[in-house]
Amino acid sequence: MIEVVDLVKEYEGTPAVQGLSFTVQPGEVLGLVGPNGAGKTTTMRCITGILQPTGGGVRVAGADIVRDPVEAKRHLAFIPDDPQLFDYLTIREHLLFFGRVFNVPDVADQSTRLLEELELTGKEDMLPGQLSRGMKQKVAIACGLIHRPKAVLFDEPLTGLDPVAIRRIKQTIKQLAADGSAVIISSHLLGLVEEIATSLLLLQNGKKVLHGTIAEVRASIPDLQGGNLESIFLRATGYDQPEASS
Repeated sequence: MIEVVDLVKEYEGTPAVQGLSFTVQPGEVLGLVGPNGAGKTTTMRCITGILQPTGGGVRVAGADIVRDPVEAKRHLAFIPDDPQLFDYLTIREHLLFFGRVFNVPDVADQSTRLLEELELTGKEDMLPGQLSRGMKQKVAIACGLIHRPKAVLFDEPLTGLDPVAIRRIKQTIKQLAADGSAVIISSHLLGLVEEIATSLLLLQNGKKVLHGTIAEVRASIPDLQGGNLESIFLRATGYDQPEASS
């Protein structure tokens, strides 16, 4: 569903992503993790077509994101960490607008379903300025899902959310995968990744360090098979080295 092949992205000759290849299948939730500057955001932006790769390619539902961007984006949704909404559109109007953009034939029914699922029913006529951070994130997710995308990318989806909103959005992500979408979550919250991801891709300096199912990643570091994802992350990236004694 999402295919990344030998992806390279450079900024003025400096590599941010170097020869990255992976796939995300329908029903899979890939946790994309790594230290700051590892290339996570660049990878996400190349997949969504926001950035054009320096080399390699990306396909979404079989369509090349560079050669056939309209078809690729027809199957794609990207939920950024800082949702940008239209100041003078209500929640209902946001959903209708994005429904028209994607030619959703049953936009009214789909809007009602998403409002109920994301616990926004009764707030349809509110403007963004009246919404909390968590509610804005829910609206952004609803807009992204209005066209039933086959590939969904979340960049730090739980930033600044309260426990109730966190629970709801985790449920939505799990349901997306259960319904057959290919999902990528980029997050520094390793507990979230460990809870809902079915596979893991760890980047460092724009390169793949670990990739596989959670079980395969654990097995790749034998002395940490019983450890949590944080322990694995620190070991694989070299951040668990003991401090030198004085």
